[in-house]
Amino acid sequence: MNRPEQESRDLFAIADLAREFDISTRAIRFYESKGLLNPERVGGTRVFRRRDRARLILILRGKRLGFSLRDISDYLSLYDAHAQSAQVRMLSDKVDERLALLERQKKDLETTITELREIRKLAGEQMARA
Repeated sequence: MNRPEQESRDLFAIADLAREFDISTRAIRFYESKGLLNPERVGGTRVFRRRDRARLILILRGKRLGFSLRDISDYLSLYDAHAQSAQVRMLSDKVDERLALLERQKKDLETTITELREIRKLAGEQMARA
């Protein structure tokens, strides 16, 4: 099913969401166990609504950007409380923290790459002399 059709639906099975987002049903159950998703139950079957699908999108985006489940949970709880200004401020702070970390890691990687290239060069010169 393509996304426009998915977005217009009201109800989703766990397998539908797993297939759409290319994740396992186990991952979805894990997010549920952490309180990030709260599907309804019809008998023994989980029934996800559009709201759950939207939360899953936010969860996956947060994970892709490197946020912890705790950060994602905090963000979603603000979302639920409709605390937009607090939500935006918290999001902005977390993004700034994440960017700072990634910038430090990038600098460290660039330093390491430079050092490794120098070692490779020296090793090549040593082998040429041997």
